[in-house]
Amino acid sequence: MTIFQALILGIIQGLGEFLPISSSAHLVLVPWVLDWPYAGLTFDVALHIGTLISVVAFFWRDWFSLINSALRRDGTQEARMFWYLLAATVPGAAVGYLFEEQAETIFRTPLLIGVLLIMMGIVLYWVDRSAAKIKSIRGVSLSDSLLIGLSQAFAILPGVSRSGVTMTVGRALGLTREAAARFSFLLSTPIIVGAGLFKLKDITPGDINAAFVAGVISSAVVGFISIGFLLRYLARRSFAVFAWYRFAVGSAVIVIALVRF
Repeated sequence: MTIFQALILGIIQGLGEFLPISSSAHLVLVPWVLDWPYAGLTFDVALHIGTLISVVAFFWRDWFSLINSALRRDGTQEARMFWYLLAATVPGAAVGYLFEEQAETIFRTPLLIGVLLIMMGIVLYWVDRSAAKIKSIRGVSLSDSLLIGLSQAFAILPGVSRSGVTMTVGRALGLTREAAARFSFLLSTPIIVGAGLFKLKDITPGDINAAFVAGVISSAVVGFISIGFLLRYLARRSFAVFAWYRFAVGSAVIVIALVRF
């Protein structure tokens, strides 16, 4: 892998991990369209490290406050939120562990990804237009957290999008757009940590090269920018632009897949 390819894939990861467009789908589709070789496990770890850096850098104050409240057992919403986030992590982590092999093989078919991009776009658009906006992130309950966490299981399918499905369920439960995004981002932290640690065990110091570093830096910088952008954007606007983007990309992928077939 060249440094240029690493930078491009890092940018894609930084955008797709946090915007509701599916990073896993784009990391399959871009090499497929451009005929690039598979980046490999080592580079997957680099991308996870990059997005972990970005989400921790953006939300470290939030996590510090959540952990501090939980350790003090002060009975506040922040203390409860910490445990809600941990509980919500379990379903997605379990499914990811059980179906990791399928996620790396049969689920990565471009035609399937194109269909899922469109289907999730339709669901996101419909839910966002019809859902109420009555709860801030402080209004999230344990049942809300578990439902949002359970939805992460579907993100094993490239094209669904972890951020996309969790934000959609958050909106369906009455969260404002910004609250749904913020909860999704906080929830991504333990998932990204777990995925990175799980894959890190197979990496040796000799695997780290210039492309690895380029992937970490580009995904971290772009991920940080993406988080801030989306929170500001959703304070004023809807998810419609992301749904339309999914329609366009999904349709193009289906056409290309059928032509190549």
